[in-house]
Amino acid sequence: MALERYGYHVTVAGDGLTGLELSRAGGYDLLLLDVMLPGLDGIGLCRRIRETSMDPILMMSARSDSVDVVSGLEAGADDYVVKPVDTAVLVARIRSLLRRAAYAPSEQPERAGRTEPDGRLVFGDLTIDPAALEVYRDGEEIALAPTELRLLLEFAAHPGVVLNRQTLLRNVWDYGWDGDSRVVDLCVQRLRKKIGADRVETVRGFGYKLRR
Repeated sequence: MALERYGYHVTVAGDGLTGLELSRAGGYDLLLLDVMLPGLDGIGLCRRIRETSMDPILMMSARSDSVDVVSGLEAGADDYVVKPVDTAVLVARIRSLLRRAAYAPSEQPERAGRTEPDGRLVFGDLTIDPAALEVYRDGEEIALAPTELRLLLEFAAHPGVVLNRQTLLRNVWDYGWDGDSRVVDLCVQRLRKKIGADRVETVRGFGYKLRR
């Protein structure tokens, strides 16, 4: 009811298995999952959804327990909020995720390790096509969730430059200084699994950088 007052059309599933069926039917701009769901909990549901879909996922938890938060992010969630949450804050997080999912070509990087004549960005075995929003490793296309893609594009815009967590929270997650850095760390881990563990380097005490 609260989201509908902000103009969103909402479909509700009372349990995880129903939510899985609805997600597979498609047609949704964003999926909002509660951790505590009967049948299939939110973390398991998120993991199942990520097997076939890269739709933006916002996880909700009644606890700020780091285990819940980390488990949700590792399962593939793009962001999380802790209940109780003010409706305005929830809507702000939703809008942020939707903006990231609709990443515009005009916002994409102009610098790279090497730029091909067709505009593709090349970093070793990694190729990024900013216009098509596609990423390839050794010629094989990689499926990235919207936040993972936006994070990679942010790194590609500053190759070899160390980006701290606050900068990434601001530019990728649209957060101010109060964002949770665990979101960054977990998303970097997921990205590494897909593009290669050595492609994004940790600069201890400072942040991360993309190898040229």
